[in-house]
Amino acid sequence: MAVLSIQSHVVFGYAGNTAAVFPMQRLGQEVWAINTVEFSNHTGYGSWRGKVLGADLVSELVLGLEERGVLNRLEAVTSGYLGDASVGKAIVDAVKKVKKENPNALYCCDPVMGDTGRGFYVKADIPVMFKNELVPLADIVCPNQFELETLTGYNINTIEDAINAINILHEKGPSIVLLTSFRQNPGKLGMIASDKTNMYICTTNELPLGNGVAGTGDMTSAVFLSRYLETKDLEKTLSLCTASVFGILEKSYNAFLYECASADSYILENSLLELKITEAQEQLTSPVYTFNTEKIK
Repeated sequence: MAVLSIQSHVVFGYAGNTAAVFPMQRLGQEVWAINTVEFSNHTGYGSWRGKVLGADLVSELVLGLEERGVLNRLEAVTSGYLGDASVGKAIVDAVKKVKKENPNALYCCDPVMGDTGRGFYVKADIPVMFKNELVPLADIVCPNQFELETLTGYNINTIEDAINAINILHEKGPSIVLLTSFRQNPGKLGMIASDKTNMYICTTNELPLGNGVAGTGDMTSAVFLSRYLETKDLEKTLSLCTASVFGILEKSYNAFLYECASADSYILENSLLELKITEAQEQLTSPVYTFNTEKIK
């Protein structure tokens, strides 16, 4: 069985499929990647080269898979950064085609729109596409806190707020919600996973990453989906996913500090912390940390 991953792609660094495909492959998944954009680097650098590849290409590639008669081999579809809202329509069509061939296939939606501190970094019609089309179709949805607030219209300040917002999102369609970032206490960062019946939180120390690292959400949703396909156990999936993500982020941060210590001023001025997924790949299969989950519902 395979996973169809429809996301952005960058040449340098890690974001979209660049951050998602290898983790899924390292965890044993066969991955078929369709790129929605082709950029030189992620947009956090402020400038980039490349272009949005468009809905027509996504539809054409899915049609090619359909013509090969292989859509029934897919056990999941995952999507992330769209680039253009019309790509969302192509993803809807792709998911429906896959589910027609394999009704048990899951659709995992990472509603990439923005983040706390940075705000929105997508076109104005993309949040509407997620709210009205993609999230209601999803089996699994993986928003960060900013995106969960956007999708539900519910401000999150406490754990009770997070529970309420997750329940609101469940009502819109998804059977599983992963809140990828929740700050309850200073210096602590949590992920919350819910399947309507049970809800768990897994908390780690918060690394000093500023406004975060591009690609972290893409990597997180990929690891979560892979582990869930493997275990079908929500609590175990959350614990394993948290351990892998924290391990990779810690190694990425330490590598950045080392690079900064040995870099000249020009390099520092033109650098951002990038994920070190390849260098830290052992954290995917055998994470060095173990984090306990707490049932909150």
